[in-house]
Amino acid sequence: MLLQACASQQPPQAPPEPSQAQAPSAPATSPAAPVAKAPAAPAPEKPKPAPPVALDATKLPPFDGKHITLETKLRGVIKIDRTVPADDLWQRIRHGFAIPNLNDPLVKRKTAEYAANSDYLQRILDRSRLYLYHIVEEVEKRGLPTEIALLPMVESAFNPLAYSRAHASGLWQFIPGTGKRYNLEQSWWRDERRDVVDSTNAALDYLTYLYEMHGDWHLALASYNWGENAVKRAVQRNKRAGKPTDYSSLRMPRETRHYIPKLQALKNIIADPEPYGIDLDPIPNEPYFEVVDDAPDIDVMVAAKLAEMSVQDFVALNPAFSRPLIRASGAARIILPADKVEVFRQNLARMDEKSLVSWQIYHPRRGEKLATIAKKYKFSVAELKRVNGIPSWSSQIPRVMVVPINAGAEGDVGMPPIMYAPPTQRVHIVRRGDTLSGIAARYRVGLSSLKSWNRHIGRYLRIGQRINLGSPAR
Repeated sequence: MLLQACASQQPPQAPPEPSQAQAPSAPATSPAAPVAKAPAAPAPEKPKPAPPVALDATKLPPFDGKHITLETKLRGVIKIDRTVPADDLWQRIRHGFAIPNLNDPLVKRKTAEYAANSDYLQRILDRSRLYLYHIVEEVEKRGLPTEIALLPMVESAFNPLAYSRAHASGLWQFIPGTGKRYNLEQSWWRDERRDVVDSTNAALDYLTYLYEMHGDWHLALASYNWGENAVKRAVQRNKRAGKPTDYSSLRMPRETRHYIPKLQALKNIIADPEPYGIDLDPIPNEPYFEVVDDAPDIDVMVAAKLAEMSVQDFVALNPAFSRPLIRASGAARIILPADKVEVFRQNLARMDEKSLVSWQIYHPRRGEKLATIAKKYKFSVAELKRVNGIPSWSSQIPRVMVVPINAGAEGDVGMPPIMYAPPTQRVHIVRRGDTLSGIAARYRVGLSSLKSWNRHIGRYLRIGQRINLGSPAR
């Protein structure tokens, strides 16, 4: 039996050793008579199972200048068991879990809340199918725990057009300052905080930096939500008081206190969805989209049509564009489903270049009114504001605009559902470091107009003061 057990684990090309039942017949011998034993052939060694693959950032191909390489001694090595089939991306994610679990009443409460709101959770999971493979690939390249790939569920519910009261935008919810710090373009034409590829690179670089700062994933995640300096001060405060400095021991805002338990709750459900009554449909473990770098100047509507997909689906993969015109000169690539790239190229080759664009750039003259421009191009003021990112309540005109090439073609050019202007509040609450010129630039209003709307503010700004961002309501 021992020989048989060893033989059953031989590589396929090696013939198995015959068991007693399979051995050729031998001359019968008396049970009482001893049988001379020939020297036995050495039993074949039992093959050792293949070790798990270790993702070691020090042995990965070099990254470009925007990426940070992890120090293995700081974060350890994430081991992923590749002996388990990973045709389903969820399975691949589960085998990369490496952040220590939280197990407290708040985690249980958040897990129950997600399970009770299964429709909401299902919408998040459905949206994630477009982006998860790319994020998991990037996470594993850096040797990070795969829980990080679930973070956009907490940050934005995997909505690439999500925009918060703190002016955070995109899947990873970058605020303007941190976005600039990680070279995410925020121009009139595009906002890379919403770009699926660029924002993912920036978020993982930032999380890497935060982990190297703290050496603890819970503190790194808290820093991502609350701010690295805020967490650093909280740790120092506990040190001075002789208290523990782990995540659970720090005083922090309610939002941050609930932040990591939300991620842990999602991790619990994805690790084992059945007990929570969640139907976790498999996601193919293969790229969902590809990047097309050589697209010409083209309308958003036309690009979607050539790819034979709805405008909504096109925008879901290309949410960074803030205008209906995609400019090749702006080095703006487009992202398409992998199975649509060839269709797009074939259809594009059959098109006349002039028919790809129905918008043109317009530079308003000094003192020119929106109503005048709209009348000139037989376009409604409301739609002119919308495609140019002008809040509906504002009369300010940007230095550059897009207008239809053919006057009166409003019905033909179409209006893709892109977030041309983020939801803009009419009042700004002054915070430390604010200046009037900085507020004017932030909300794209003229400094003189801002002063005229806020004659009550006096010479100096005060923290907590309310600044009108448009003509005060009558």
